[in-house]
Amino acid sequence: MTQDRRVIAFPGSEPPPFGLTIVVPAYNEAEALPHTHAKLCAFGRKLKEERGLAVEILYVDDGSRDGTLAVARSLKAEGVDVQVVGFSRNFGKEAALLAGLDNARYGAVIFMDADGQHPTSVAETLVSRWLDDGYDVIFTYKAHRRDEPRLRTLFVNAFYALVNAGVRHKIPADAGDFRLLSPRAAAALRRLPERGRFFKGLSSWVGFRQIGVPYEPDPREQGEAKWSFWGLLAFSIEGLTSFSIVPLRLASLLGAALAACAFLYGLYIVAETVFLGRAVPGYPSVFVAVTFIGGVQLLMIGVLGEYIGKILSELKGRPVYLVAEQSLVRAAEQPVGQADAGAPLAPRE
Repeated sequence: MTQDRRVIAFPGSEPPPFGLTIVVPAYNEAEALPHTHAKLCAFGRKLKEERGLAVEILYVDDGSRDGTLAVARSLKAEGVDVQVVGFSRNFGKEAALLAGLDNARYGAVIFMDADGQHPTSVAETLVSRWLDDGYDVIFTYKAHRRDEPRLRTLFVNAFYALVNAGVRHKIPADAGDFRLLSPRAAAALRRLPERGRFFKGLSSWVGFRQIGVPYEPDPREQGEAKWSFWGLLAFSIEGLTSFSIVPLRLASLLGAALAACAFLYGLYIVAETVFLGRAVPGYPSVFVAVTFIGGVQLLMIGVLGEYIGKILSELKGRPVYLVAEQSLVRAAEQPVGQADAGAPLAPRE
């Protein structure tokens, strides 16, 4: 039998069954999950009927505290299989995305948020771009940011400008986690060994045929947004230091610039003293210069410390996540494979 080119991963590897896994990371989304599940089931049934695809929905509970895991376990498999993976604690969205990728039973994977703001109509477009046009990574980006605060828009633009500076494989501006990976793109992403992961950057780095699709998010109908400014700032620093060494290069350039300025200012003082007979400026100028340089040094040590901390995390070799509970409900069947809570299963090595 001739193997479909769309499911070829790497020589010697067993391709997963041809189909689509919808990965849905969830953190404190107990209110929104039933509504989102109804939409995803309808979407999955439509793909099965029109495309002949095997479809499953995979919910990854990231250590929620509001009963999200219990709600996910109670969801019915209405025409599509439903798999639930529950973490032993909160490991973060990047870990949840990786767990979804690791536990997907089918070759292609699409990532959607649990709040229901990712339109299934756009998800249909992603599937069409994969099956009909042969693209491997189909990402989405916001069509506009008119409804967002100007400060946040400025912050986002600055982040992408910084993370893409001086790198060969640029991250598309405004690209989100809402995207589809073909079987070979998903297989390539699984092979990447690092624990400090930045999903947007790695999805771009693996290459293959990629294309962006603009979209406007649906309004949130239940629950509240979980991201705060400080959370986004921490995520941006994590992504920047995981995917780029630009901060280290900027530190080197800033150090060189300060050294050059100090050298030129030293020449100026010598010339002023020798040729004009003026006294060298006293304590205030020295205090300002030392304080400024000391502050810059501490800033650069902090940047260097971020990278050293990442090296330490990689050397420790701890799992990216631990699974406390895992279950699978097949369409029109009873739950199977229910794991006892508290028993870590299948950690990412």
